[in-house]
Amino acid sequence: MVTQEAKATGIRERLGELCYNTGLLNPLQKMRAWWQKDLRILAYHRIMPVPDPAHYDFDMELISTTPEEFREQMTLVKERYRPMRLSDVAAAINAGDALPPDAVVVTFDDGYDDNYRIAYPILKELGVPATFFISTGHIDSGRPYAYDWLVHMILLADTPRLQLPELGIDVPMPATRDERRALATHVLDSMKEISALEQTAMTRRLEGEWNMPSEHARPEDCRPMTWDQLREMRSAGLEIGSHGVNHWMLSKLPREELEREVFDSRNALLRELGPMPLLMSYPVGSNRAFDKQVIEVTRDAGFDLACSYISGTNLQPANNRYSLYRIAVERYYGKAWFAALLTMPGIIGYQTPARLAAIEEAGISQ
Repeated sequence: MVTQEAKATGIRERLGELCYNTGLLNPLQKMRAWWQKDLRILAYHRIMPVPDPAHYDFDMELISTTPEEFREQMTLVKERYRPMRLSDVAAAINAGDALPPDAVVVTFDDGYDDNYRIAYPILKELGVPATFFISTGHIDSGRPYAYDWLVHMILLADTPRLQLPELGIDVPMPATRDERRALATHVLDSMKEISALEQTAMTRRLEGEWNMPSEHARPEDCRPMTWDQLREMRSAGLEIGSHGVNHWMLSKLPREELEREVFDSRNALLRELGPMPLLMSYPVGSNRAFDKQVIEVTRDAGFDLACSYISGTNLQPANNRYSLYRIAVERYYGKAWFAALLTMPGIIGYQTPARLAAIEEAGISQ
């Protein structure tokens, strides 16, 4: 195993370190809470020790932080902020009530089993609420997540070329692991411009051509949670929400498939876990992943709120309750950086690229 990967320090990080080391964060937080009562929603994927990339056969970018740093982060959230359940945010919006200053919601996407093994015990011990958005089809089947499995195949495939006519890619397969990881990142970004069904067909084609089927694969490093685990977590007070059925980009689906993804995921949650507040996180969640039609279907299915993966805080959550902004937590964040990010998210945090303008121009109503 290796420690946190090195990352070049920029002006945001240096500013955060300076404010943390000089004790400025506490007064800055109090000042900010007085004049800007916005909702912060933290977004995590996986909590696990950071492995050696040379021997880890899945997507490193899904690792949000280590167990030790997650405990530090949740302790900070508990001691200095007001952690809330996402359903309590919905209830406040519905009642027309203001949220308390320094409100923070903790969320997880996908449904990897380290959420149960590692994150859940820490949250339970500290008494911090959280919402876990799961792709119900993967919980049903135990099948590895498609994007992660695609990275796995590119890292391990014994093939001289990567030929993806769907994306206009035909290149020699790199020899080194680092080069293959970079290529996989490029493929993942490129494929999000084609339809969700084309993405699935492309991945399935590669599984067949490379004899690397995911259907019966149950790799330890890419395993979803189970319904029994989720029932236990819900009984302990944690919330479970929808991340679709198949982790498909909802905006890239025909209307009929979109409705099936949203309604079937809702029905699976209610069937397996019983009545609950209905909460959604759009798979992938960037500006490309949802649009006016996705919001309309999500609302029609009875969901109370929906989270995007657009970076930012929510000054008036009632106005974007079906596209709530979140703050992504990355594995290279140290303690000082994380503390500064929560205190000054608009200054320390990274902004989502300009595709947000396209959503605003489309006139999406909330």
